[in-house]
Amino acid sequence: MKLLTNPLFFRAAMVLLCSVAAFVIGAIAIRILRNSIVETGDMSDSSGAATSLPLQAYTVIQQLKQQKFALQNEQQQQRRRTKTSEHITSSIIANLPVGMLFVGPNGLVRQANAAARRILGFASLMGMSMAEIFRDTKVLSGDGRESKATDAFSKGLHGESCDEVLEAWYVTPSGEDRSLKITLIPVCVPGGEVLGLASVIADHGEAAALRHARVLRAEESAELALDLRSSLATIREWAEQMKTAAGPSTGLAGDISAEAGRLEKVVGQFLAGDEQAKGAHA
Repeated sequence: MKLLTNPLFFRAAMVLLCSVAAFVIGAIAIRILRNSIVETGDMSDSSGAATSLPLQAYTVIQQLKQQKFALQNEQQQQRRRTKTSEHITSSIIANLPVGMLFVGPNGLVRQANAAARRILGFASLMGMSMAEIFRDTKVLSGDGRESKATDAFSKGLHGESCDEVLEAWYVTPSGEDRSLKITLIPVCVPGGEVLGLASVIADHGEAAALRHARVLRAEESAELALDLRSSLATIREWAEQMKTAAGPSTGLAGDISAEAGRLEKVVGQFLAGDEQAKGAHA
């Protein structure tokens, strides 16, 4: 009892109780602070993840837009290249000296150049069938077989090989006779499907007439060259005679003689080349 009433013991007990209470309060405060820090970290992580997700989506969308733009640009360039190639092809076909026809799978003309229209005698061939163009025209194959031109075109549209040259006697709508050389070329895709039939048509009679005209022009040129060489020989002889005579024109006569001799040599070379060309054609 005396110990409890002792002031020193009472003070020591109070200090001990205060220390325990402070320790408990500190432990509770530390735990609360730790939980708060952990919750704050979790909230920061979730907030960062929520912020990074829209950023990644935006980056992906931008990449997709760039790829779409690049693809559209490539498609436009491909279309331009295709149009340029088609224009070049059409220009070449239009300016060929031989007739070119392209017949679709339905047997109707889809493309024809000016030479084909001129040879066949039609102002326009677009949309016409082979029966309307060739009518009863017969064709002769290389082995002597005779058939209708329409049958030959029909076989070509079915993919049969028609690479040989067919001969045909053709009559235009105006009644003019044509001696034609026709080559049929089936146009197929890699799978074997026939897209159409290309036809090369040459007027054999017209070609023969052109060769005959060239021969006539060559003969006329040769005759003119002979006349020119004879005249040059005469001029050179007169100039030589003037050189022998004494006078102020002796130097001029020498120049005339030399120039006439040079021109006579050039004409002689032309005539020799023309004779070689004739021998080669013969």
